[in-house]
Amino acid sequence: MGPTEILILVLVVVLLFGASRLPQVARGLGQSVKEFKKATRDEPGLPEKPSPEKPRPETSGEAPEDRG
Repeated sequence: MGPTEILILVLVVVLLFGASRLPQVARGLGQSVKEFKKATRDEPGLPEKPSPEKPRPETSGEAPEDRG
């Protein structure tokens, strides 16, 4: 994006929301981004990543053979 496109985008935003509401809109957008980042970082439903210190057992998908 060049400077012309950015200027046009700013003008459209000012026309849509008005100059007096822009700080409120920007503040709300900032808080939304902050909450989104916090939620993705602290999501309790995600499984924990395995640590590099604990090697995962190799599985080939085949059942082990009985040797007896």
